[in-house]
Amino acid sequence: MPRHSRRTLSTELPDFPWDSLSGAKQVASAHPEGIVDLSVGTPVDEVAPSIQLALAENASAPGYPQTVGTPELRRAIVAALDRRFGVAGVGEDAVLPVVGTKEAIAWLPFLLGVTPGQTVVIPELAYPTYEVGARLAGATAVRSDSLLKLGPETPSLIFINSPANPHGKVLGVDHLRKVVEYARDRDVVVVSDECYLGLGWSQEDAPVSILDPRVCGDDHTNLIAVHSLSKTSNLASYRSGFLVGDRALIGELLSVRKNAGLMMPGPIQAASVAALDDDGQETLQKERYRKRRELLSAAVEAAGLRIDDSDGGLYLWATEGRPCRETVDRLARIGILVAPGDFYGPAGAEHVRIGLTATDAQVVAAARRLAGGLG
Repeated sequence: MPRHSRRTLSTELPDFPWDSLSGAKQVASAHPEGIVDLSVGTPVDEVAPSIQLALAENASAPGYPQTVGTPELRRAIVAALDRRFGVAGVGEDAVLPVVGTKEAIAWLPFLLGVTPGQTVVIPELAYPTYEVGARLAGATAVRSDSLLKLGPETPSLIFINSPANPHGKVLGVDHLRKVVEYARDRDVVVVSDECYLGLGWSQEDAPVSILDPRVCGDDHTNLIAVHSLSKTSNLASYRSGFLVGDRALIGELLSVRKNAGLMMPGPIQAASVAALDDDGQETLQKERYRKRRELLSAAVEAAGLRIDDSDGGLYLWATEGRPCRETVDRLARIGILVAPGDFYGPAGAEHVRIGLTATDAQVVAAARRLAGGLG
């Protein structure tokens, strides 16, 4: 018999979704012109020179970085939130750098004190890491986009995501306000994943933050917004993100993360300042994605697929009205790899997620292949 019993986290987590795509990837890779991989959201464009320079100039820093972030980084975060998203009045003690937002999201329920047996609400179509976060805390993940659907039970934490991954839906001010009111009435923490907030495609319905004064006034109690520089500044490999919101909750998280050594490397903090200060590089990257989106969406629709939502973010949420795995296989036969919608929940059973994170040449190649019809 074993001398000790212990909880094995790996057995309590879902299978890594992309492992199930190996067969389709092999088929797509066999295409005579090679694979066009549109299944992931990995940036492919070069990091802006201003950011690279800041990284290089601070590469010789020998000491431990500050978990709370340098004063320069905290000031840059606060200024960028105001300038880019209209989120004003945030104190420098209400922001916290993180080592990429996937890490932060995965550990937030646990670090915020969610315990086994409690409930974490995640969207019906959801980035898989929300469920991972609930399971790491031993909590139960409940999929719901409707507050009424939750019934009398009060959850401990609610994850929302706008613009959403995978389907690009944007939550309006009225919807967000109702979420805030619900949370205030029940003392529930709301974590709003806003990693795609700078990538809205509709001028009429621009994405707004949970911390927008139209949503929450000037009261950020129990609200945490999650922001990333991975998408808008191509810093996925830098692992640069931050949390902002309720000053007390940010303080709790800072205390735990200091003890756990969860600190953004010093040179990355300097590079993040450069990214936050340089709006031009972010605007340029958005325009690159806009052009790819226009070309790819036209080709997808011409090939007979319908695009739903997709008002923000880096993906097209498309369907032929058949099981998503069939569409994945049909696209693989013309050398295009996409993500099946069932990665993100049962509601995605007939959709596929098509990424915009490919080079211009690859997007042109995908459009040309789509013009010839699906396999």
